[in-house]
Amino acid sequence: MRGVPRRFRALPIRSRLALLVAAAVAFGVAAVSVTCWFIVQGKLYEQVDKDLAQMVQPPERIANQINNVLAVCPEEASGFGTTYFQVVKEDGTVCVNTFAGRKVDVSGTDKKVIENGGDKGVFHNGTDENGDAVRVLTVPLATSQGPAALVVATPLKSTESTLNDLALILLLVSGIGVLGAGAAGLAVARAGLRPVDKLTEAVEHVARTEDLNVRIPADEDSEDEIARLSRSFNSMTSSLASSRELQQQLIADAGHELRTPLTSLRTNIELLTRSEETGRPLPEADRKALLASVKAQMTELAALIGDLQELSRSEGQRGERVQVVPMADTVESALRRARLRGPELTITADLQPWYVRAEPTALERAVVNILDNAVKFSPEGGTIEVRLANGVLTVRDHGPGIPAEELPYVFDRFWRSPGARALPGSGLGLSIVARTVQEAGGEVTLARAEGGGTVATVRLPGAPTAPPETPPGVL
Repeated sequence: MRGVPRRFRALPIRSRLALLVAAAVAFGVAAVSVTCWFIVQGKLYEQVDKDLAQMVQPPERIANQINNVLAVCPEEASGFGTTYFQVVKEDGTVCVNTFAGRKVDVSGTDKKVIENGGDKGVFHNGTDENGDAVRVLTVPLATSQGPAALVVATPLKSTESTLNDLALILLLVSGIGVLGAGAAGLAVARAGLRPVDKLTEAVEHVARTEDLNVRIPADEDSEDEIARLSRSFNSMTSSLASSRELQQQLIADAGHELRTPLTSLRTNIELLTRSEETGRPLPEADRKALLASVKAQMTELAALIGDLQELSRSEGQRGERVQVVPMADTVESALRRARLRGPELTITADLQPWYVRAEPTALERAVVNILDNAVKFSPEGGTIEVRLANGVLTVRDHGPGIPAEELPYVFDRFWRSPGARALPGSGLGLSIVARTVQEAGGEVTLARAEGGGTVATVRLPGAPTAPPETPPGVL
């Protein structure tokens, strides 16, 4: 915040709000007070000017009296009954004056009125010979002795006293208003920021204790910023708690799954090492079996680590590689790998063009996992039927099928049916399939097929042709 003093920025928000409210009210009150003072001043001066104008009416009578007096031009003549009354000649001489012999100081305005002549008087402020403020009306006169001016004045003492009293009252009212506005602003800031205080306390509690079960009471029907912030915080902590729970579960499950192949590897390697150390080599058939077991377990470990890496990737990392993918080509590439893994099986395919937005590598891995699942559970010499039409991919095998009570768990991480525990696999394949398909905006299901076996169905949004503005393979 440029232009804002550092000390102001260091204050708490409630104090800054109170100061800002007080400053805004002070500015408004000052503007109103000054405007009010000038309006009253104008009205008072307008009334004084009106009284002065009435003193010189009618002008004919005043002119005749002035001419009679000017015949002798005494310095202290009276008889007009005004507060201040004097005639000023062209050379600045005061010829007639009243009010106990006190005169009004002749100003340049009076001399200009005599010089310019005319029939209009001029109002202005002046002083008498004692320095007291007066309001003056100077009227040009045509006398028997030449141009002159009639000067009528009245003291401004009472007017200035009224204005001073008004200024004092406005100052007091403004001060009380500013103090009241500051107190009200502080009270409103405290009440308005109370939810923020609760949010701050909750955040500090989470940072101190790592307890993600903290929730802030929030009005679900309110759409103000504080309510939205509270709901966002609750949603964030819920997501973090769920993420941490899943992370802990993933670590626990991964540790459990890694323990079995590592234990088996350790046992086999110890047997091979002991045979070398004791000089009693194992029979060739047993040695080959141990080495084959080690190789299989290492392959299983590599696959498990790859699956764990796939599951640990963040959504941002996945979203950066989303492209327009020809689904038929992806399925065809996955079929080539599946045929290598099940050469004794018959895999038929009916693929129609379909383009989707997805991460190419992840999508192919998901299709490969589905086909591997079908290959794994198909009987020797069995058939796997693959079909892609209108964005729906179906993979049907003729294996033993999945019991109905196990279907709700097939996409859970590390879940393996009792009948599949003896087969290779990590229990993460279908979980990866479900996540990849969901990220592409689709859905995947597994069901028992009529006549035996399992049918996997993947539905992905897309189009039978690539978008014209987006070439295939480009986001």
